[in-house]
This record gives sequence, C-alpha cells and structure tokens, in this order.
Amino acid sequence: MKLDKNNYRYDFPIIANWVNTNSKVLDLGCGDGELLNYLKKERNITGYGIEKDPDNWLKSLKKGINVLQVDIEAGLPEFEDNSFDVVILSKTIQSMHNTEEILDEMLRVGKQVIVTFPNFGYWRDRIQSIQGVMPKSKELPYSWFNTPNVHLCTIKDFDDLCKSNKYKIVDRLVLTDNKSVTFFPNLLGALALYNLVNH
Repeated sequence: MKLDKNNYRYDFPIIANWVNTNSKVLDLGCGDGELLNYLKKERNITGYGIEKDPDNWLKSLKKGINVLQVDIEAGLPEFEDNSFDVVILSKTIQSMHNTEEILDEMLRVGKQVIVTFPNFGYWRDRIQSIQGVMPKSKELPYSWFNTPNVHLCTIKDFDDLCKSNKYKIVDRLVLTDNKSVTFFPNLLGALALYNLVNH
C-alpha cells in the first residue's frame, strides 16, 4: 500500500533519505510513533521508540511500535555502545535540560545520529522578539506559558556546540516551508536537520 505523503510532516522524507534500508533505529521522544511508522514503510527499518508522555506512548503502542516509557534525560544506560544504526531526536532537543549529555549518549548508542530542531534565529522569530513577545510559529507552536521548550537555539548555536564537542557533521539541511535554504540559513531557515556520526 502506497503511503499518503500528505499525512506526514514535510521533514520525514528528508530524514528517511538519511536512513539506510533495513537499519535498526531508535527514536527518542518518539511522540505518537508517526516517524518510526513512516520509516518502517519507506525504509523497512526495525524501529524502537522512547516516549515519556503516557498518551503518546499508548498511541505508539497502538501503531505496533516497540516503545519504552522512559525519561531520556536520565540517559540511555539500558542500551549498549553502537547498538543502533541510527538514533533520532526530532524536534525534541529544545525541550531537553541536559543537551550535551543526551547528544553524547546518542552518539555512544548510535553509529549515526539525526537531530532536527526549530531555528530560533529565523527572521520571523526575531521580529516577534523585537516586538516584545515570545515567538510563535508553525515550528514553535506553543505560547510562552505552556511551552515544553527550555533550550531554544539557533543554527549557529548548534554549529558551535558541534565544533566545541567535536561532533562530526556529515550533512546539514535547513528548510523553510519545505524548501531548502542555503543563503543566510541562520536568518532565513525555520527548521534545521543535522546528520552526525560517532567516529
């Protein structure tokens, strides 16, 4: 059965392009399991998810996803080094308290790491900040009083973090409205996708 691509987030096909067929994939903060479900159908992966929220955990289970109800802030001690081909953290890193520790754990557990996040340096977000309000957009849909986000960052911030921690960037793609942005990406890009490796 052919997938209806309109039912999925526009960044899913890009993530799928970075995942080899038949890979063993761990999705941290997997939500309702839609990304793993997509990768199963598109790349024939063996997928595992970690999700803290009980409602999303149940939704993932109902989709047939192997999902653990665990808080990833505590690390990934239940997984051995290089036990996954790919570890994914999609639109979740900005809600993490221990960003570096989580990235270190992902790179320990996975041979390849994919991280995606909304770019807080996007020009529309900057304008809202100048106007004296916290930014709200398609990529940042929450209001200041109910947001799960604790560590918003820009593309430049994440580049600097990768450089200082010697994370090897294999590929980086910046998008706005499903279109690639190469000119002033830190200003004109709404969503950043990074492909990292652990060696």
